[in-house]
Amino acid sequence: MKISLYEHVRHVLFEQEYDADGNPVGTDELSKWSSCIPRVYKNRRGQAYNCFHIIKSKNRVELTADYYVGVDWLIPGEKYVHVAPKLNKYVIERFSELSNKEADVEEYKYEDSEDTRELETESNKVQVNYLRMLLDAMSDPIVAKECRDLIKIEWHDPMIRIEQEDDSLTPFLVVQFLQLLRQIVRKGLKKSYYKVSENLSNRVKGKILVGQQVKHNILKNRLTKTYCEYQVFGEDNSENRFLKKVFQFAIAYIGNHSSLFQGNEKLLEGITSYIRPAFEHIGDLEGENVLRQFKYNPFFKEYRDAVRIGSYILKRFAYNISQATEKQPVETPPFWIDMPRLFELYVYQKLLEANGHDTGKIKYQYSTYGNSLDILIKDGKNSIIIDAKYKLQYKSHLVHQDIRQVAGYARLNKVRKELEIEEDRNVDCLIIYPELSLTEEINLSAEGIIKDSSYINDYYKVYKLGLGVMN
Repeated sequence: MKISLYEHVRHVLFEQEYDADGNPVGTDELSKWSSCIPRVYKNRRGQAYNCFHIIKSKNRVELTADYYVGVDWLIPGEKYVHVAPKLNKYVIERFSELSNKEADVEEYKYEDSEDTRELETESNKVQVNYLRMLLDAMSDPIVAKECRDLIKIEWHDPMIRIEQEDDSLTPFLVVQFLQLLRQIVRKGLKKSYYKVSENLSNRVKGKILVGQQVKHNILKNRLTKTYCEYQVFGEDNSENRFLKKVFQFAIAYIGNHSSLFQGNEKLLEGITSYIRPAFEHIGDLEGENVLRQFKYNPFFKEYRDAVRIGSYILKRFAYNISQATEKQPVETPPFWIDMPRLFELYVYQKLLEANGHDTGKIKYQYSTYGNSLDILIKDGKNSIIIDAKYKLQYKSHLVHQDIRQVAGYARLNKVRKELEIEEDRNVDCLIIYPELSLTEEINLSAEGIIKDSSYINDYYKVYKLGLGVMN
């Protein structure tokens, strides 16, 4: 049984009922739900980040999604939770409205009432184009290096049978793989020594394969033939054959499940057209154990990630390409996608693109005193501290906690020293959040980003800026 959720929407798993005599009914079910433990996505500095939350009270158990998108078991073999990549229009509108109204914000709380349930209707949800965010983020080799920990897959857990339209895992892996493969092709396929077996005429090369020589030549009286094995230096090695095999799976999947790629089919078609010629002269992979034989070259760093993601894709289809063309319910391992980090990287890529890919000017994840600042723009008087916030909670007063956090970074001496600010002045602070729709192009250059941002009235030199992530 599936339980569907979106960000910060509560679902009542169990509510205690009583019979006519006032005795509780269904205590076993209450005990079962109360024993559920949400999966931890990561632990950082002693703090556990859960994929979802189970809120328990004396007579009620509720489930709420958090900052991750995915599928996971609640009760193995019985019930699972599916968190879709959607945002609530009301939440974002409340952010824009309340970020300038300190008093109103502090009073606003989420309550499970008829009015709030009305806000959770399907018409109030907007699909996040998470694949476009991934495509854009990984189009930049600098940002692509940061994309390794965007997804957590629990291969050892029981598989979950889901409808194909609920499958966010496979499209995500396919897009990630194709972007890595494009980087590899741009740099040039890796060359290495690999073994070739061939039945040669009137010559010997390398070593003679006695068994094959007897079978193919001596027993057939081909006395001028010699079956040999020798090494060749070139691109037709096992690593490239493996990548070609996964590439074929990816093409088959895109061709048969284009509706799952959120309108990004033309972009993907351009990427596959760019990649395809590089693998035309690469042979087919023989056997799957070749994965264990790979040796990674530091110069070809992309190969390690491409082989890792490629192995996930083959494992996803049980190494059977026919499964990539089927249109029916699929089985998936529990998985979670880190949407806030994906949005962070999407923002980082857009800033790099607008500032000439200058990593000296655009600094990502600057660490200080146990904190990591999302992005610093180091540009003299145009220096800015940026915090990327993907999801905005129903308890909208937390918006002001975020503002105070980014403003606090501006007071750190280490940050001011990094930005080379010597005079007594405050640094501009900016919160970038997801926008529903954008009618005008935003200037993200260091000189123009503040001009296109909105001033937050209750704070000095603190701004906000919406960045489009929707279809």
